[in-house]
Amino acid sequence: MDNPMSKRIYLSPPHMSGHEIELVQQAFADNWIAPVGPQLNQFEADFAQYVGAEHAVALASGTAAIHLALLITGIQPGDEVMVSTLTFAGSINPIIYTGARPILIDSEPESWNIDPNLIEDTLKARARSGNLPKAIIPVHLYGQSADMDAIMSICERYGVLVIEDAAESLGSRYKDRHPGTLGKLGAFSFNGNKIITTSGGGMLVTDDKALADHARKLATQAREPVAHYEHTEIGYNYRMSNIVAAIGVGQLAVIEERVRRKREIYAHYRAHLADVAGLTFVDEMAYGRHNRWLTVLLVDAEAFGADREAIRLKLEEHNIESRPLWKPMHCQPVYQDYEAVGGAVAESLFDRGLCLPSGTALTDDELEQIAGVVRGIGSEG
Repeated sequence: MDNPMSKRIYLSPPHMSGHEIELVQQAFADNWIAPVGPQLNQFEADFAQYVGAEHAVALASGTAAIHLALLITGIQPGDEVMVSTLTFAGSINPIIYTGARPILIDSEPESWNIDPNLIEDTLKARARSGNLPKAIIPVHLYGQSADMDAIMSICERYGVLVIEDAAESLGSRYKDRHPGTLGKLGAFSFNGNKIITTSGGGMLVTDDKALADHARKLATQAREPVAHYEHTEIGYNYRMSNIVAAIGVGQLAVIEERVRRKREIYAHYRAHLADVAGLTFVDEMAYGRHNRWLTVLLVDAEAFGADREAIRLKLEEHNIESRPLWKPMHCQPVYQDYEAVGGAVAESLFDRGLCLPSGTALTDDELEQIAGVVRGIGSEG
């Protein structure tokens, strides 16, 4: 008999509904391959309607969406942009692309998101010196929204632009709104490990038509609307192709099913592991719905009997992929020269945190097997 654990269990692989291939085939049949076409237009319209934004611009990646958001709002070389330190490099690199400098802000321990108190302390100190940052990029970490009322209130008082990194939070809620639609602009990702995927790709959303139009122009090499090739500003090859967008149309149609299954997976892990000494989970904040993009454990090594790296390696022995939390950006060698505010909370989360397999195609039997491996490590300890 085959070993039931011989098949590789990945952290968060793509999950196609089956409808995507029909949309791709239609694009082929109509020869709408690239660069734009009806599926791209539909994906943008459907996405804007789903999240409640006036405009959506489909792009090559979530990183491209953040980069364009910074460019079209006037971020210049030498400007400073506050950003969560507990995130992926794609949140930080676009700041550096513009020649601006990131200020890396620590997390608060409840939601793990950027700490509004540290934001306010930083802006208060900068206001006294007359050197305010131009923008902030809060990251909605692992699908849980940051405390946007607090962040927006603080930033409005100091005149600081808010660009949301909602790459991980599609399908989440902040009160009755979607993360990514509360700031001036929001960036989403459709990377292969996200809750829905187009194999790659991203989306920039805003209620400002002029900004959306400018983003579309820059994303297509900044071509002027004339018959020949005319350029008055530097552009980028950032536009999503029609074929990729066709996949997105099919994926977006099942987003609520995917959120429901992600939340079921989290509930399953919690039911099977929450009683184990030394293992805890992040709570869902009262202000919104957590899409539970990834289920993340915090491991108290002394109480559990093993640290998170021991758990990761044991899961790997069973051909199960797991991963530590994002290593904080202020701890990354490439960002050592940039200012950090706090950092102890993010460092502690990284040291203790482990992302468990959370793909929506996982069966309950597979979830029980994964939880069983984790429980077994604790009993060994």
